[in-house]
Amino acid sequence: MLVYLLLAMQFESFRDPLIVMVTVPMAISGALLFMYYGAATLNIYTEVGIIALIGLITKQGILIVQFANVIQETEGLDRRAAVEKASSIRLRPILMTTGAMVFGAVPLILATGPGSVSRFDMGLVIAAGLAIGALFSLYVVPVIYTYLATAKDKQTQHVTDMPANTAGEGEHPLPDVDA
Repeated sequence: MLVYLLLAMQFESFRDPLIVMVTVPMAISGALLFMYYGAATLNIYTEVGIIALIGLITKQGILIVQFANVIQETEGLDRRAAVEKASSIRLRPILMTTGAMVFGAVPLILATGPGSVSRFDMGLVIAAGLAIGALFSLYVVPVIYTYLATAKDKQTQHVTDMPANTAGEGEHPLPDVDA
């Protein structure tokens, strides 16, 4: 709830955080899938991994939604065209972040020795949740954006036509009114 409120303040909208947060349950279900089949147990380490997963998946949604909003406002594109362009431009950063975190979790998964079970649990939750959640964020966020986002008009700069100052030097442009 706190994350939703912070995102609502950032986006100045109640719809955009909903679009961002729609992938969180899907990513968590991807992480819990491996726990359901017995690869890990629900403990404090997996819960810490789930919290990290929520932050990373939310970041991926923010990248797409914020960039699509900017494209909509500056280029005047409709919602679908804006989110398609934003998704294609932000694809590489999302994949790089996901790849870095998944490969960063590999040492946790391959750890041996004392405490390796807890590190394995955390690494498995982060790696599986991010891999599955990234797919959901790349495919689900654009679809949800096209349905829920508000259409934004192109921001244009209005130049007001001010009358030229026709008064000579030392003269005031407005007549003096003496009482």
